[in-house]
Amino acid sequence: MKEYGSNVQKLADYLVSIPEREKRTLQAHVLVELMRQIHPNMRDGQDYSQKLWDDLYIMTNFQLDVDSPFPPPSPDAVGKKPLQVPYSQEHIRYKQYGKNLLLLVDKAIACTNREEKLAFISYLIRQMRTFYNTWNKDNPEDNVVFTQLDEISQGRLKEELAYLRQNGLVDSTPRDKGTHVERYQRNLQHNRGNYQSTNRDRDRGNNKHHNRNNNNNNNNNNNGGSGNNRNNNNKFRNNKNNRRG
Repeated sequence: MKEYGSNVQKLADYLVSIPEREKRTLQAHVLVELMRQIHPNMRDGQDYSQKLWDDLYIMTNFQLDVDSPFPPPSPDAVGKKPLQVPYSQEHIRYKQYGKNLLLLVDKAIACTNREEKLAFISYLIRQMRTFYNTWNKDNPEDNVVFTQLDEISQGRLKEELAYLRQNGLVDSTPRDKGTHVERYQRNLQHNRGNYQSTNRDRDRGNNKHHNRNNNNNNNNNNNGGSGNNRNNNNKFRNNKNNRRG
């Protein structure tokens, strides 16, 4: 095996030639540890340890007879080709849109409410513009997207597409049984109201705290002024008594 080099292969060949089973087993453990050190970046787990022993058995052509912690692999499993993965053979004409768009088109066709149907088709057209820009690095013309959607739907959205061509896309997004749009708008208005009330309460609290500090400063100034006046009066009396004495 090329990942271990020719020297490890020579040591593996030497292991087979050792006649004593106990010595052969001891040397096999040493060789496995050497193989582990060759690839220190590999994880030291049970699966990796088993892989090292399997590689050692493969390098000796399954002729190694030792007391290993793992059973030797089956020779039939070596070189066996993996099973072929079955890929979907469904034909997608416009691959830049993917298969999910086809499923959404079928859902739009099955929609019975006209307003929701127009909103759904408008949403599909916007998505197709985004996918087209990602694939081709260019913004498509409206006529291209409308034509492609008409082909994907096999003409079953022709009436709605003609209406949207003439009157423009619907601004609202498609809803699934009365969810998302109106609920989002209500939540947005509710959050704005909470934000404004929180700001008002915070401003009121700041104003109260500011007024309280101003009152305390004024009281301190007044108290300090009275104290200064008392000290001045005491000094005046002391000076007057000294003159008399």
